[in-house]
Amino acid sequence: MTPVSSPCIRVCVLDPETGLCEGCGRTREEIADWYRMSEDERLRIMAELEERMRKAFAAADSKG
Repeated sequence: MTPVSSPCIRVCVLDPETGLCEGCGRTREEIADWYRMSEDERLRIMAELEERMRKAFAAADSKG
């Protein structure tokens, strides 16, 4: 069996403002569908997560 790539760091908290997991940056839908996605889809999303979190949480921080 081939291991599935995952950005999960076991900090599973969905931010109410951004809708993103505070640990990995995925949406609720992405988390739910993760094991049904192709490896290419997972890798594409993983490549976007750092920038996604930077933008989302920087915007949230500037409001507070």
